[in-house]
Amino acid sequence: MEIDSDDGVLRLTFDRPDAHNALTTETAARLADAIEGATPEEDDAIIITGVGEAFSAGGDLDSLAETPDSSQAAYEEVTATFGRVVEAMLECPVPVVAKVNGDAIGAGLSIVALADIAYAAADATFSCAFVRVGLLPDTGGTVMLPHIVGLRAAKQLAFTGEFFDAERAADLDLVNQAVPADELDERVDETVEQLASGPTATIGMMKQAMHENLGRSWEEGLDYENLLQAQARTTDAHEEGVTAFLEGRDPEFE
Repeated sequence: MEIDSDDGVLRLTFDRPDAHNALTTETAARLADAIEGATPEEDDAIIITGVGEAFSAGGDLDSLAETPDSSQAAYEEVTATFGRVVEAMLECPVPVVAKVNGDAIGAGLSIVALADIAYAAADATFSCAFVRVGLLPDTGGTVMLPHIVGLRAAKQLAFTGEFFDAERAADLDLVNQAVPADELDERVDETVEQLASGPTATIGMMKQAMHENLGRSWEEGLDYENLLQAQARTTDAHEEGVTAFLEGRDPEFE
């Protein structure tokens, strides 16, 4: 996996095009490491993408062929690798953008579902393909996919492993938009520039509130929202936003 940081944007690129960017446990651990290291002070956004014709074909089947000694060993392995990716992406205080340059299959689809914002090339293909190899959707597939596309649609995608195009992915809200392949870079760059101009730490708090409140009652969720809003009102970003509004100018967030 290529890791590049420039002008406040952390770019994480799957770089096994000959294997359709299939993910090994080592790749998953590196992805988690990189995301865990991101901070609002250093990074405005994270872009995850792939090299070649695929975003990611999911878990590397050669690795999966090596059966662990026990279910406990399998649990420990997946928790320390693909499980860490889920925690890192959901807890990351920096917005994560998936630039789906090509096919997103299995764990590749799950990573798209975990991203905060996702754009896909119109010719990309998607599949929650775990059932085809006798596995449950992992990398957060059973956690986030029902929240993103709805429970019934998630069951259909998971139970059948059917393939579908980027337009349907957009209709399901799995991606924000399907765009022509030659316009994908420009669309992602526009969004990242918009994110970079905003108060990154505050955006991280928005993400934190939304994720923490997924399983809460509305009373608990509202209380947590109020708690974070009280914290946000004491930040330099809030002061700058109010000052800029009163002065009739665009805010300049650090």
